[in-house]
Amino acid sequence: MTEEQAAAFAAAALANVTREYPRHVSHLLNGPGEGLDQRVLHPAFYGSYDWHSAVHMHWTLARVLRLYPQKKEIAALLDKHLTPQHLAVEMRYFAGTRTFERPYGWAWLLELQAELLRLGQRRWSDALRPLADELARRMASFIQGAPYPIRAGSHGNTAFACLLALDYARVAADQPLEGQIKAAAERWYRGDRAAPVAYEPSLDDFLSPTLVEALLMKELLPAPEFGAWLQAFLPAGPGRLGAAPVVADRADPKHAHLDGLALSRAWCLRRLGFNEAAERQLAAGLPHAVGGHYVGSHWLASFAALALGERP
Repeated sequence: MTEEQAAAFAAAALANVTREYPRHVSHLLNGPGEGLDQRVLHPAFYGSYDWHSAVHMHWTLARVLRLYPQKKEIAALLDKHLTPQHLAVEMRYFAGTRTFERPYGWAWLLELQAELLRLGQRRWSDALRPLADELARRMASFIQGAPYPIRAGSHGNTAFACLLALDYARVAADQPLEGQIKAAAERWYRGDRAAPVAYEPSLDDFLSPTLVEALLMKELLPAPEFGAWLQAFLPAGPGRLGAAPVVADRADPKHAHLDGLALSRAWCLRRLGFNEAAERQLAAGLPHAVGGHYVGSHWLASFAALALGERP
C-alpha cells in the first residue's frame, strides 16, 4: 500500500464512518414502538451504509494508521468512535440478539480488534475488548455446532469468517477459538476434492468460495499436507478464478460486489502463490476501490487494503 493509496482509502473511510444515510438496517423488531435511530443503537458503527461495513471501514483506518502513523486525523476519529461508552452500547445491542451480523460482521469485528492490538493503542483495544471477547465466544460456539460450512460467495461464507477470526485468535492468543476453527476446517473441508471452479462467479459474489477455503487450509495445514490437499482440490490450478470478473453496472449493489471479488481473489491468490493471477485481479479491482457509486465506495477500500497487504 503506497502512501497515495493509503490517503485515498483513509479519506473514503473517514467520510463513510460518519455518513448516516443511506443506511441499510438489519434489525429484528420484538415489539411496537422500537426505535431504529442508528446513532442510538450503534453509536460506534452507525455509518458506512450498514453495521459490518462500518466495522471494516474502521479496520481500514486502523490498518492505514499502523502503516502510516503520521495520519493524525484517523486517531482523532477512532478516539471519538471507539470509546468505552459507545462500545458498551454496542455490547448491549448484542445482548438482545443471537444472530445479528453472524458470521461476517462478527469476523470483521474480531479482525478490527486484531489490527488494534497490532497497532498497540490500548485505549482502543481495551474499549473494544468486551465486545471482541463476546463475539469470539459466539464464533467458537457457532462453528463448533455447525455440521456443514456455508459455501456462499458473500456474507455467510464460513471460510472467510474463519480466516479473519483465526487472525484475531492468533494475535489475541485465543486458543479455544483457534482450536474450534481448526476442528471445523478439518470437518468441513479436509475431504474436498476437485473444486467446481467453473461455477464461479455468481452475480452476488464478493468472495470466491474456492479460494477462501484454500487459503484457510493453507493457514491450518503443515506445508507438505497442504500441498497434497491443494493438488487434489485444484488439480489444474486456479484456472478461470484468475480471470477478472465482468462488472456490468457499478451502480447496482450486486454487480458492485464483483469489484470486491476481484480484490478478495487478489488477496487469496497472492497468499496461495499464484502471483500472476493475483496481479490481474488487483489491476481489475483497484481502480474502483474509491470514488465510485456509494453502493461500492462504502466498502471497497477495505478489500483493497486487504489485497495490498501488511506493508507500506
